[in-house]
Amino acid sequence: MIAGTMQRLTVEREVPPNGFFLSDGEQDVLLHYSEMIGERPQPGDEVEVFLFFDTEDRPAATMRKPLIMLGQMARLVVADIHPRLGCFLEIGLGRQLLLPLSELPELREYRPQRGDEVFVIMKHDKAGRLIARLVGEGDLAPLVFPAPQGWRNQWVEGWVTKTLQMGSFVLIDGGVIGFGAYGMIPSAERPKPLRLGERVKARVTFIREDGRVNLSMAPRKEIGRVEDADRILAFLQERPQGAMPYSDETPADVIMQKFGISKSAFKRALGKLMREGKVTQQGSWTHLAAQGEPQDDNEKA
Repeated sequence: MIAGTMQRLTVEREVPPNGFFLSDGEQDVLLHYSEMIGERPQPGDEVEVFLFFDTEDRPAATMRKPLIMLGQMARLVVADIHPRLGCFLEIGLGRQLLLPLSELPELREYRPQRGDEVFVIMKHDKAGRLIARLVGEGDLAPLVFPAPQGWRNQWVEGWVTKTLQMGSFVLIDGGVIGFGAYGMIPSAERPKPLRLGERVKARVTFIREDGRVNLSMAPRKEIGRVEDADRILAFLQERPQGAMPYSDETPADVIMQKFGISKSAFKRALGKLMREGKVTQQGSWTHLAAQGEPQDDNEKA
């Protein structure tokens, strides 16, 4: 009897108030009354069950079918989080499968939250208990398809399968085409750190020879310039005296934190507003056109 598998076992005997003991001819396992579906079986009947370990690490059986079985890959929802153990994933049995802390990113901001969905494979730990392991590129490679050339500059959606400081790897939805395509969002092309298992929407910027894609969460420059300019203009209109202590000289990390865009995007948007005569720059300050300088240059953002 192997935990994580479906088995056809024979009903040996009923043991009230617990349930039925099932046998493969050599070992017994308990099918609790609460794990039954349909009519009550009789001794001698064969039943199909899924084998697992209960909360006291005892072998047990259920007639419910899980969302994943031993050796299989599935995308599972994060049901709960334990700060020292890891994430617990919903598998459709009224109990969860542990994704150990050792499988999660070292940085907490990259770890999944409740409701995120992660691609995992069900495995045994050293003690034979069921756990989840994150899928890697090697697991996904035989399943993904090369991105079509028509995807260039198209917006796509997918799930973050791996996230690092350098960027986040995404399994893009395949839809009717197949399982999915593989891509990466470089750190400069994401407005914030992305969590493992987070659902994202991104634009295909480049299709590589191997069929993988580069992605960006920002719109195309000509579109982004308009949106960023509108955001900056609205920000200035709400500021005292129509001025802000941000300009071409402002550090990139401050721009990203304040506006959620790169410094180059910020400069493009400012350039657009200046050409249109809507703003002016004076030193490290930017002003709405026809507005005076702020009385206190030490005003904080």
